[in-house]
Amino acid sequence: MEEGESVKKNILLAATNSASLLKPSNRNEHVRKLQFVVTKWSSSSYSPELEKPAIVRSILFGKYEKTHVCNLRKFKIYGGLTENHMIELYDGGLKNDHVPETFLLRHEIEGNPFPCRYIKIEPLQAWGANFNFSIWYVELWGNDSWDDVKLCMNWYNTYREKEAIRLCLKHFRQRGYTEAFRELNARTSISLEHPLITQLHTILVINGDFKACEDFVIQARNEGMFDQFLCQQEYDSEWTALEPINAKRPDSTSDTRPGMRGGHQMCIDVLAETIYMFGGWDGNRDLADLWSYHLPSQTWVCLSQDTEKDGGPSARSCHKMCLDYEKKQIFTLGRYLDQNVRSPERLKCDFHMYDIESHQWTFITEDTAAMGGPRLIFDHQMVIDIENQTIYVFGGRVLTSPSSSENERAPEMLFSGLYSFHIPSNTWTLLIDDCPTLRSRIGHSMLFHPVRRVLYIFAGQRSKDYLNDFLSYHVDTKEVKVVSDGKSKDSCQAGFTQRATLDPELNEIYVFSGLSRDKEKRDNVKNSFWVYDIIHYLFGGNPGKESLPRLRLDDFWSLKLSRPSLDDLLRRCRCLIRKQQFLEMTTQEPLKAMSFLQNEVADMVDHTDPKETKEFQLLTSSLFPCPSFDDEEEPNSYNPVLQDMDPNFRNRTNLFNKLVAFFPDSMTQPKENLVDLVPLL
Repeated sequence: MEEGESVKKNILLAATNSASLLKPSNRNEHVRKLQFVVTKWSSSSYSPELEKPAIVRSILFGKYEKTHVCNLRKFKIYGGLTENHMIELYDGGLKNDHVPETFLLRHEIEGNPFPCRYIKIEPLQAWGANFNFSIWYVELWGNDSWDDVKLCMNWYNTYREKEAIRLCLKHFRQRGYTEAFRELNARTSISLEHPLITQLHTILVINGDFKACEDFVIQARNEGMFDQFLCQQEYDSEWTALEPINAKRPDSTSDTRPGMRGGHQMCIDVLAETIYMFGGWDGNRDLADLWSYHLPSQTWVCLSQDTEKDGGPSARSCHKMCLDYEKKQIFTLGRYLDQNVRSPERLKCDFHMYDIESHQWTFITEDTAAMGGPRLIFDHQMVIDIENQTIYVFGGRVLTSPSSSENERAPEMLFSGLYSFHIPSNTWTLLIDDCPTLRSRIGHSMLFHPVRRVLYIFAGQRSKDYLNDFLSYHVDTKEVKVVSDGKSKDSCQAGFTQRATLDPELNEIYVFSGLSRDKEKRDNVKNSFWVYDIIHYLFGGNPGKESLPRLRLDDFWSLKLSRPSLDDLLRRCRCLIRKQQFLEMTTQEPLKAMSFLQNEVADMVDHTDPKETKEFQLLTSSLFPCPSFDDEEEPNSYNPVLQDMDPNFRNRTNLFNKLVAFFPDSMTQPKENLVDLVPLL
């Protein structure tokens, strides 16, 4: 796709002018723009070749002067000293705008810089469907000083030699070439793995001491060697409908459950195991009902059909609530108003408190702005620091009169900053106004960590921009930090109106994503669940059906997340060990093996898991003559060399490989196999 010379000049000028701002800096390296030539430029890849080897630290992409369908939405970058041996340096994408972007590349292995001579940019997806990719401008930044690069190349060559020898050691040991293993190990003094893992191999594979093997994994569990593996495991999710979706609706005079709505608010009293829900919009009008849901008894109670009549807030939606479960108090702030009813009298931010035990509302103030707090806002976030009796409010759109002169001068949306409210003194404080350091927004998440005393702010929307950053604000030091800018492939891809919860004991944040209003991003975020490395409750909401814009839901769900615990992982390890012990016993002492299966092996099986139960039941077949039975062998991994081995040695080796997968990578043998490096002819 050809463009005019003026367009090319604009691209080059924009990228060059921003390079000095975006390039990385390091006092210990001579970082500069690297020179390269393009060896391959096709629809499938763009391959620069550097004039000389360099430590490539970052890449800058220049763009067209406006949004363009051919911009790279997704791409990968590879690098290496040869074209045939490259590793992945980056996985990400460009924003569809005219602003140049710089990305830091992977440039270290085990904390040591490594050199590259060849770079490959592999386009994966353009912003426009069925359009070719366009790479408008590229700069590579790094260090090509020969004194520095030579040191890196020496280390890198030594590293490759060491890894090659480790692969040979692994191959010799797995094949039972004991003399070759010992000779190579003695000649090179290179360790295949951590001494503890070698000890495990001796106990299990060489000695066949299953009792000592179980004791070893128990000790490993107690010393935290399985912690890294558990942190890398994905969660299993279990959705449960707390009420049938098609439950019969009660008549208007005997409501026993809340009706359809969206824009409502819920908060939970974790001590009383009770959820509270207030307000919302049913598709035609705002609601003013207050409900409680008792989790143990799974029953709804209507606390108020009209909170305004009971001395509380008027009907509303897009407000926020927070709950002090120690003092049993609920605070609510903000609301949305249609433009046709935004009179000066109604554009006041009222603030209310509900006492759960006395069932009484307290009218705190008619207008928080008059007390130094936020103006009338909606789609903000509000959390409470129970220990210090302080409420924090961040973001949200400020509602203004359509005819106000302020709107005429500033047609862009107004967003509220970060405020605190000290409950005992009834005092509002503006902590940070809307600014580049802490960009205000709507539809975001905010959580308070009571131990670290940190506010975590995630994602949201600002005008037409969908934010994906993750920020922290320390409430005592007033310090703002960028935890993640949202550009890496591991970042949580948030949708609009996502919901988040925090477990302060596990230091984990759970984000349930909503629907993106950006149609090009909807497939990536709709109903996705992310964990930054606890049961969620979901009631009703907006299903996002364009054909039924007023439709709201009234279904109620709980989401339980689970992943293996340390005790469960230990049980699985011991079950694998006892299965192997049983299989070896069947050839020598079948009666004793049967008793061992019924007792020791059965004790380590999760009989509520259908898969584990079936595998346990199939073990009985090994008690009968069946030469082809091999529980450990994969159907597509047949190897005639392995078939000539002693079956016990082969199966113990397979068991050893399964067990070491639970240990940290820094302790174990290489994951790769020597034979897998041989190319097919």
